[in-house]
Amino acid sequence: MLRIEAGSTRRYCDGFSRRSFLKVGVAGMGAVGLGDLLRWKAASAATGAEKKDTAVILLWLDGGPSHMDLYDLKPEAPAEYRGIWKPIPTNVAGFDIGELFPRQAKIADKFSIVRSLHHDSGDHFTGGHWMLTGRGDASGANTAGKYPFFGSIATKVLGPRQAGMPANVCVPYAMSIGIRPGYFGGNYLGVQDDPFETQGDPNSPGFKVTNLDALASLNMQRLEDRRGLRTALDDLQRGVEASRTIEAMDKFDQQAFELVTGPRARKAFDISQEDPRLRDRYGRNHWGQCTLLARRLVEAGSTFVTCHFGGWDHHWDLQAGMERYLPQVDMAVSTLFEDLSDRGLYDKVLVVLCGEFSRTPRMNNGGNGGAAGSMGTPGRDHWGASMFCLLGGGGVKGGRIVGSTDRLGERPKDNPLRPGDIHHTIFRVLGVDPSVHFPDHAGRPVVAIDHGAVIRELLA
Repeated sequence: MLRIEAGSTRRYCDGFSRRSFLKVGVAGMGAVGLGDLLRWKAASAATGAEKKDTAVILLWLDGGPSHMDLYDLKPEAPAEYRGIWKPIPTNVAGFDIGELFPRQAKIADKFSIVRSLHHDSGDHFTGGHWMLTGRGDASGANTAGKYPFFGSIATKVLGPRQAGMPANVCVPYAMSIGIRPGYFGGNYLGVQDDPFETQGDPNSPGFKVTNLDALASLNMQRLEDRRGLRTALDDLQRGVEASRTIEAMDKFDQQAFELVTGPRARKAFDISQEDPRLRDRYGRNHWGQCTLLARRLVEAGSTFVTCHFGGWDHHWDLQAGMERYLPQVDMAVSTLFEDLSDRGLYDKVLVVLCGEFSRTPRMNNGGNGGAAGSMGTPGRDHWGASMFCLLGGGGVKGGRIVGSTDRLGERPKDNPLRPGDIHHTIFRVLGVDPSVHFPDHAGRPVVAIDHGAVIRELLA
């Protein structure tokens, strides 16, 4: 894997300071051999998984968004629980969401909310590992990922929906709780199953995908020549671990090379081709344009695209954070569903919105252990006992509320669901057999999803 040390990410509330890495995404370009890809597709088909042409866009709210302030408000709860904002009705009777989501309220028939999700951990890393791999085998004391990202499993089985596109993409980068690729990585599947990272800001003038441009000049003959490849990589960046990348490149087949030499991916990544009026609707901000780019990628043939929306660790100054972030989320999510519908893609693309956990139903006093308000206005702390997940499109029924929480929003009241239930549902949408096995580092076969079942209310 090509990695270049690129400075420090901001500190999360746990006090960890993590180094970020800039990855030239050679290994994430679908490096699985064509024979392997076809074999896994055949294995999935043999188990009876329905053949589909669907894709997923995951909007990842890194840091933990509060269910009590977004999609599961409790207006009848005591003031210290119900928080600052009121629920508003949507175009679906009995389906209320937060007042900072007026655009989504007009299209609630296009998505559903799981309100009874939980994994019961308040650790960023445990929660992230649960939500992104389906297992809880990580913590602040041991942040290393043990299992693959469920999107990496899906795209290893399926490959891209169209040749010449990366199957698994993260916009702008694959990061969970400050580590890259974190729990978005392929882990024991191999670095070739890490997501392809676009890097950069799609909202910036002249945005280009660094990874694609860096390798586009390498023609087929040079790619097949070890000596030429090493020279070209050394020219890109001194100190790069070129030998490891060459090992990954050895696995490339002709179809993977199409990504760096063919026109399909280059055209899909060129967000400047979009109508400026549509770009305005998504929001002329980083998150809005990342979401628009994700739509362009699934439309062109990528199978799984993740957008990283960071900054949700609101232990204090919750009001300022929500009033800054939620309007951006509202524009991006509502426009994405409208855009998919307008393009005839709504039934082909599943949109998922979630984070690693939620926040405490009871608000704190803004002091973080000091005097009340000393750190700013009140906020909410870590909470994994009650969470939300938004799902819509891709054949998932819209306008539904699945499960509920108790009157204080502390725990599921009915139909408690876990991360594996979300993953089963996503795999069903994609047509991936959840019982497919892959060998771990010790050679032991590990099942893709080890708990849960399809959420029937969403697909019935």
